[in-house]
Amino acid sequence: MSSSRAIRLALPLFLVAATLSTTAVAQQPTKAEQMLKYRKALYTAMAWNFGPMGAMAQGKMPYNAADFALRAQRVAEIAPMLAESFGPETKGLPNSELKPEAWDNRADFDAKMKDLVDRSAALAQVAKSGDEAKAKAAFFDTANACKACHDKYKKKD
Repeated sequence: MSSSRAIRLALPLFLVAATLSTTAVAQQPTKAEQMLKYRKALYTAMAWNFGPMGAMAQGKMPYNAADFALRAQRVAEIAPMLAESFGPETKGLPNSELKPEAWDNRADFDAKMKDLVDRSAALAQVAKSGDEAKAKAAFFDTANACKACHDKYKKKD
């Protein structure tokens, strides 16, 4: 086979490969999309731990001090990661549940996130003591921090 014929045969294959690799690169999520996915995963993990504590605090399931303390510690570890997941590159992304007002009132939004971080840390500390009444009160205090931010900055379904 002559080299010119080999080139003519290889050229279409090269063009297909180049097109496919360009398409694959174009489909890679952006940093902002990755950050949004990270944020949603953190909220899922937060809810996974917060839900059973809420059920215990409301008397819908028996209070288990060790389980409550473990979940409270996890929430306290997740909260600061949530705070860092609201980078400016995520502003206006589709599938975000954040209202535009959060960007316009960033200082207030950040203060609400700091409040969540602080209250969840206090919850974890109180939960370690095993004092059911104090742990439940700290849970509701933390839940109110969540609600304050959600009421103001989360899009409603």
